[in-house]
Amino acid sequence: MTDRRYGGFWRRSIAYLIDEAILYFISLILFLIGLLALGLKEDMIANVLTSPDDLTRGMGIPGLLYIAASLLAGMTYFTWFHGIAGRTPGKMLLGLRVIQASGKPMTPGVAFLRWVGYLISGLLFCLGFLWVAIDRRKQGWHDKIAATVVIRDKGHSDQDGERSFTGSAGVNAAPPTAVPGTLPFAGALETPVPPPETRPENPEAAASSPRP
Repeated sequence: MTDRRYGGFWRRSIAYLIDEAILYFISLILFLIGLLALGLKEDMIANVLTSPDDLTRGMGIPGLLYIAASLLAGMTYFTWFHGIAGRTPGKMLLGLRVIQASGKPMTPGVAFLRWVGYLISGLLFCLGFLWVAIDRRKQGWHDKIAATVVIRDKGHSDQDGERSFTGSAGVNAAPPTAVPGTLPFAGALETPVPPPETRPENPEAAASSPRP
């Protein structure tokens, strides 16, 4: 593919934030299901939900359950959407698609490997994600691990709002030109003006000439 347009850092960041917002609610639902399965009391569930920052701070089973729910949701989410459709809902909204660097479409196996790369990219102050901003092909560490690239869909361009004036045939229409002998403005007479009658140059000669 010689006409690839790689997805930039900011566009990919917005798409990732959209996906993370969706994943938060999915993880929360799974977490609540896990809490109910453990038979925790309602007051403890309310305490956990009102203090989400304390989930991983010595709360034991609830904290581990929240981490497990987040990992399971993220693995399923990114593996499914990237492996089947090549893009997540966030990437779909931003006009992005993930493909293999060779140009082949994604597979669930490659998508899973890319998700594992997410965990590695998140290390060291998310340096693997920030690498997209400086890489020539806009690849993060997770892209390099799975040999993938993120490209822009052809239907999304920076000049989507620009439209050319087209005629009914779908081609650029040229402005109407004036026809010689007709009025150049709109509303010209539809009936052509009759030419003036031919008159003899010498009326007296025409009167004295014999008639048949």
